[in-house]
Amino acid sequence: MTQGIYRIEYNRRLTADVWEMRLTGDTGAVTAPGQFINIKLEGLFLRRPISICDWDGEGITIIYKVVGRGTAALSGAEPGQDLDVLCGLGNGFDVSKCGERTVVIGGGVGVPPMYGLAKALQKAGKTPIAVLGFNKKEEIFYEDQFRALGIETTVTTVDGSYGVKGFVTDALRSSYDYFCACGPLPMLKAVYNATATSGLLSFEERMGCGFGACMGCSCKTKYGNKRICKDGPVLEKEEIIW
Repeated sequence: MTQGIYRIEYNRRLTADVWEMRLTGDTGAVTAPGQFINIKLEGLFLRRPISICDWDGEGITIIYKVVGRGTAALSGAEPGQDLDVLCGLGNGFDVSKCGERTVVIGGGVGVPPMYGLAKALQKAGKTPIAVLGFNKKEEIFYEDQFRALGIETTVTTVDGSYGVKGFVTDALRSSYDYFCACGPLPMLKAVYNATATSGLLSFEERMGCGFGACMGCSCKTKYGNKRICKDGPVLEKEEIIW
């Protein structure tokens, strides 16, 4: 983990309430896809945790949904503005545990970290498959970016307005030997029940500090208590207690 000042390169709207932001700054603490950053915002006591979508040697890309005061304030930030950021938090996805044909499953704002994971899997010589779930056509983002990677990509919508009608579990038809998932808790539980292989699931939790000091995001696993912000957010399928 590092703390530093990051400059906003751009902050643009992808859908009605989903935004993409590029931050330039030190990315040395980012060691795995699925890690997150914690952003300090003026007038708010707690930092806001946001998953890392993509990164390179110059900066990081995040995608966030406006759901409260913090993300609303973030959507109003301008290019050139500096932000105080804790970077490289959480364990992320362990690519070495993934199979040769891993399906990456993202639901809503659980999609962004799966993009970075898909790129990491390709870099490791593996063949990812993507399943992206949304409520309706108007909420879809990053489909083109996944397809541009040259990977098999399926989009589902709950209302059937685009792609496969239903949930991400309705699109788990291609052969795969491992899975990685990120999204809302009901989706993760459904994926857990629908998959026969081992896998990794990334959980969301309310975080106080974001780096394991406050113990506010602790959860029980089969191997004892773990902190979602530090020991997670990624947990193995076999250790999860629902």
